This record gives sequence, C-alpha cells and structure tokens, in this order.
Amino acid sequence: MDSNRYEIRISGSGGQGIIISGIILAEAAGIYDGKYVCQTQSYGPEARGGSSRAEVVVSDDPIDYPKAMKPDLLLAMNQKACDTYIFDLKPGGILMVNSTLVKQLPTTRAIAIPFTQMARERTGKEMIANIIALGALASLTGVVSLRSLEAAVLSRVPKGTEELNKKALEAGIEAARGITDKSEEIGMEFYENIADE
Repeated sequence: MDSNRYEIRISGSGGQGIIISGIILAEAAGIYDGKYVCQTQSYGPEARGGSSRAEVVVSDDPIDYPKAMKPDLLLAMNQKACDTYIFDLKPGGILMVNSTLVKQLPTTRAIAIPFTQMARERTGKEMIANIIALGALASLTGVVSLRSLEAAVLSRVPKGTEELNKKALEAGIEAARGITDKSEEIGMEFYENIADE
C-alpha cells in the first residue's frame, strides 16, 4: 500500500448527511485539490435512521483499491457507528466523534466535538452538523485544503444556504483549532500522525 494513501470513513445514521459528506470531501480532494480520490458509500434499508457509511480514499498516486481497509481517520456521528467501526481503525489512527451523540468512548485518544449541539446552538439547524464535522476533519488532518473544502461545500449545498454552511464550516475549523491548542489532552502521538501527512 502506498504511503500517500489516506483512508477516511464517515459513519452515522440516515438523515445525518453522511453520504453527502463523503461526496463533498471527495470532490474537495479530487476536483479542487487535484488528488487521486475514490469515494464509496453504503446505507441500511431505512433511509432515515438506518446505518449509513461513506468512505473516501485520497492519494497523490493512482488508487489500486477503492475501499478503506484500515481507516486513518474514523468520524463517528453516533454511538452505533463508533461501536461498529472502531475495530477497523488503523493502529495510531484518529477517532473523531460527535460527542453530542457518542457518550461512551473506546479510547482516551478520541477527538470529541459536539457537532450536533454546535449546529443547534449556532444555527438552529441540526442537519448541518456534518458540515461542521467536515471543517474540523479537514483542519485537523490537512487531507484537503480548507479553500477546496469550502468550494466543494458551496457547490453542493442548496441555493440560499451558502452563508449558513460557510458559518458551519468555520465553526468546525474553529473547534479543531481549539483542540490542537490543548495538545496535552491528545498526546504527542496525535501530533506525529498529523505531521506525517
């Protein structure tokens, strides 16, 4: 497996915008950053409430296998997603959770940000928690540039919601910066992972 390959799994339930998050991230990396990218998705039988998963593989080189085998980053938007996929995470990988809905953490090294609560408090719309999460994810990993992510978000969101989504993205970036300022809570290992990218 090439060292440039970076695997992301975004998971949660239907209605949390999991699939669109994967599409936006893939477009940011592929269309706007000019990287090689593969995006796959799967969801349960009930569109709303069923399990939902999107995977994005980003590389500087052509990608030989499109699915995430051992994700470098797992974003779990609810408890079930965290419990189901934590064992797939690469050793030393990053677990990022929506702490509004994930209360039991399987590791002390998780990055817990209350995406749903932030969406509710800042905009009154829980449905943009996924955009806040994307802002935090991009800010912490550098897997896509923030400028490219913003361009991808704005090209995908419904007309008339651009400003709202821009605010959501900024909130996620801000939350991630707050976390990187508290290095002792995450440990140096986390910083090595980020620096390796």
